[in-house]
Amino acid sequence: MASAPTESARCRELALASLGRLPPFSLILNRLLATMAKEDVSFASLAELIEKDTVLAGNVLRLVNSALYSFQGKVNSVRHAVAILGLNKLRNVALGMSITRMWSQVRMPPGWSAARFNIHSVATGVLSDLLSQQVDVPYPEGGFVAGLLHDIGKLLIAISLPTEYSQIVELTATGERTALDYELEAIGTTHAELSGAVLARWNLPPPIQAATRCHHAPGEAAEGGPHLSYLVQAADRLAIDLGHSVVPRPEAPQVFQEYLDSLGVIQELPALREQFDLEFQVLKSYF
Repeated sequence: MASAPTESARCRELALASLGRLPPFSLILNRLLATMAKEDVSFASLAELIEKDTVLAGNVLRLVNSALYSFQGKVNSVRHAVAILGLNKLRNVALGMSITRMWSQVRMPPGWSAARFNIHSVATGVLSDLLSQQVDVPYPEGGFVAGLLHDIGKLLIAISLPTEYSQIVELTATGERTALDYELEAIGTTHAELSGAVLARWNLPPPIQAATRCHHAPGEAAEGGPHLSYLVQAADRLAIDLGHSVVPRPEAPQVFQEYLDSLGVIQELPALREQFDLEFQVLKSYF
C-alpha cells in the first residue's frame, strides 16, 4: 500500500516517466496526433502524411481493398483510400496502426500480453466509434482514439512498477474489489488517471483526455450532460464481456447491457454487434 502522499506521487511520476521508455514517436505519428486538434485537416494533407510511411500506407491500402469495404476495383493510392474511408475513419485506422506498432516494441514484464492489450484497445476503440454514431455527444470524432488509448495507464504501470502491477492483477482476479481499488492501494493512483495525464502530455483534445481519465467514473467528466466518457465506459465493458480483456478473466455475468441501456441504445445492440464483428475481424489482423 502507498504509505504516504509522497509515495503516491513517486509512483505516479515513475509511471509517467516510463513514457520515455516507449519508442520515440515517428514524425508521421506526431503529425497524425496533431491533426486531432485541428478542424481544417484536408483529405490531401492526411493522405500525404500517410504516404510517407510505406508500412502504414501499405496496410491502409490492404484494408481498403479488404472484404470489409467490398469496393469494386483495385484501390492503388492512399488518396483514393481517403475518398472511400472518409477523413475520420482513415485517421482512426492510421493512428491505431501507428500507436500499437510503437508500443508493441516495448520490453514488458512476464505475464503482460501485448497482443491482448492491443486487441482490447482496438475492440474498445471500434465500439466507442460505433456508439459515437448512435449517441449525441460533443466531439464524437474522438470516440475511437479515446477508446484506443483508455488503458495506456495500465501499460505504464506494468512498465514502471512491474511488481505492483502483478500484485494488482492477482488481487483483481479474486473478484473481491475492482482493479481501481487495488491500484489506489498499491500506487496511490489509477490507470485511468494516468491515461488522462498521458493524453494531456500528448496535447490531445480535452474531450479525449477527459474520456480516458473518467472512463470508470464518467459523471466526473460529464457534469450532468452527455460525454465521450460514457461511451468509452460502455465500450470497455462490452469489449471485456465479449472476451477481449487485457488479462484473462473467469466467466462472469455480462453487465454491459446496463451501460447500453443508460445510453438509450440497448435496442441497437444486434446491429452494433454485427457491425463490430465485421470491422473487428478485419482490423485485428493489423494490430
